[in-house]
Amino acid sequence: MGVTDKASDGDLVRRVREGDSRAFGALVGRYMRAAYAVSRSVTGGHQDAEDAVQEAFIVALERLEECRSPDRFAGWFLTIVRNRSRNLVRRETLRDTDRVPEGAPATGRTPEQVREHTELEERLQSALQKLPQTQREIVLLHDLEGWKHGEIAERLGLPEGTVRSHLHFARKALKSDPVLSEFQMEKGETV
Repeated sequence: MGVTDKASDGDLVRRVREGDSRAFGALVGRYMRAAYAVSRSVTGGHQDAEDAVQEAFIVALERLEECRSPDRFAGWFLTIVRNRSRNLVRRETLRDTDRVPEGAPATGRTPEQVREHTELEERLQSALQKLPQTQREIVLLHDLEGWKHGEIAERLGLPEGTVRSHLHFARKALKSDPVLSEFQMEKGETV
């Protein structure tokens, strides 16, 4: 564990402003997964989320002087991630995209596995999209990234009780979602 691993966000931001590139690397390492989860909750796709996160880190580095409260870097940065993700979604909806041709080479999985995985991902994404933005972010940060309620509350600027409430209602909505329930029943699983 290096010195940058123990430093607070505020200390790292101050060091980046002084030209320490390792400090920015530590911030990237610290917030990469959370940024991806937030972006994925907005974009709905892996590649788009990765693109938006990369763009957000570049913007954050370029605009680091605008971060008025270095100790609250996470909230400031996740706002950039959210905005970049929304911008990417807007750009993509304006663009005409083609479907992958049916004769495209396989990814290593059987066609049945690919179909099932794609179907599950689409149904899960559909169910997640029905949730309010804040609930999607909280579910992904908590259940996918393993963040604790207090961490999410601090980073999103919400009371911890509100985070717990959002998580509870989001899970309840996902469990009762007919699209997911139908898929799980077909597979003989429970949500």
